[in-house]
Amino acid sequence: MPNSPAIIPEDRFAAFRHKAYSLYFIARFSTSFAAQIVSTAVGWQIWEETHNAFWLGMIGLVQFLPALLLVLITGLASDKFGRRRVMGGSIILETCCAVAILYLAFTQQFHPLWVLAILTVFGVARAFYTPASTSLVVNLVPKEDFANAVGWITSSWQLASIMGPVAGGLLFGISGSVAYSCAAIIMSFAAIMIFSLEKPKQILETAPVNIKTLLGGFRYIWQEKIVLGAISLDLFAVLLGGAVALLPIYASDVLNLGSVGLGLLRAAPGIGAVITIGVLIAFPIKKYAGPILFISVALFGFATTVFGFSTWAWLSILALMFVGAFDMVSVYIREILLQLWTPDAVRGRVNAVNSIFLGASNELGEFRAGSMAAAFGAVFAVTAGGIAAIGIAGLWIILFPKLRQAQYLHKAEIDGSQP
Repeated sequence: MPNSPAIIPEDRFAAFRHKAYSLYFIARFSTSFAAQIVSTAVGWQIWEETHNAFWLGMIGLVQFLPALLLVLITGLASDKFGRRRVMGGSIILETCCAVAILYLAFTQQFHPLWVLAILTVFGVARAFYTPASTSLVVNLVPKEDFANAVGWITSSWQLASIMGPVAGGLLFGISGSVAYSCAAIIMSFAAIMIFSLEKPKQILETAPVNIKTLLGGFRYIWQEKIVLGAISLDLFAVLLGGAVALLPIYASDVLNLGSVGLGLLRAAPGIGAVITIGVLIAFPIKKYAGPILFISVALFGFATTVFGFSTWAWLSILALMFVGAFDMVSVYIREILLQLWTPDAVRGRVNAVNSIFLGASNELGEFRAGSMAAAFGAVFAVTAGGIAAIGIAGLWIILFPKLRQAQYLHKAEIDGSQP
C-alpha cells in the first residue's frame, strides 16, 4: 500500500561491521574451542584412569568454587581496570594451565589430584574471564546492534561446543599430549587477538572500594525481579537437569561409542543450539518472551529425561540436540535482558554474579550429577534431573508472575513505556 512504512530486513551481520567486535568474536570462539578440547580430553582421561564417576563430578566442582569465592572481586576488577585487559590476562593464565596438564600427560603423571589442582587455577582464570568477556561486547557495538552481537557470540560458544568436543575426541585418540598442545596454541592465539584490540570506551568504576561497590551486582539483580527470575530459572533447571559430566559413562558403558562417540555426544547439544540461534538471529524474539522462556525450560527437562532413558545412539544424540536447542532459547533471552538493562559502570559486577548462577548450574550441576551417579547410577541421575527441571519451570511460573507476563525483551517495553 502506498502509505505503508517500508519493511527493513534484519541485518544478520550487523555486529561484524565493527572491526573490534570481529577480533573479539575470533578470540572468544578460540578460547571456548580450546577449553572444550581440554574438557573433553581431561574427562575421558580421568575416566580411563579411575573409572569413578565421583572424579568426573569433581572436575566441575573445582572449576566452580573459584568463581563463587572470588565473586566480589572478579567483576569489580573488570569494572575498574578495563575488560580487555582482564580478559586477555585470564586467557594467558588458562594457556598456562593447559601447558601444565600437557606436562602431566607427557610425563605420565596424570593423577586426578594433580589435574584437579590445575583445574582449580583454571577456574580462577575463568572466574575473571567470564564477567570481563561478557561485559566487553557492549563496549564494542552500538546498542542497536547488541541483540545481533549477543546472537553471534552465543552461536560462537555453541559452535565451539560442537567442534571442540569432536576435535578433543579425535586429538585424544592420537594422544592426550596432542590434545593439550593444540589447546594451548589456540589459547595463545586468542590472547593475541584480544590485546590487538584498541582500548574500548568504558565507564570505569571510580568509587572507592567498599561494601557498597562490592555488592553492587547483587543489589541490582535483587532489585530487578524479572532478571532475577530469568537467571535463577536457568540456575536450578540446569543444576538439576545437567548431564554433561556423565557423558563419558554413557559413551563407554551405556551406548558403547568410545572416545570419538563421546565427542559426538558432547557436540550434539551444540548442534541443536547453533540451529536454534540461527533461527533467532534471522527471526528475533519480538513478543511473548516470558511464556517462550518457561516452555523452553520445560522442554529442556523433557529432552534430558528422554536422553537419560535412551539406549539407542541415534535417539540419545537427537535428544541432546533438543537439550541444546531449548537451553539456547533461555540463554538468548537471559543475556539480552541482563546486558541491555544493566548500567555500564556496574556491568562487570552484575556479570560476575551471573557467572555464579551459570557456574552453579553447569560446574556444580556436574558435581551433582557425578555424586548422584556414584550413589544411584547414571541413568537415575539424568532422568531424575530432567523431571526435576520440568518441575522447576512450573514452580517459577508461580514465584515470578512478572516474568511469566513479560512480552518484550527490552526494559522500556517490559515496563510498558513504549512497545
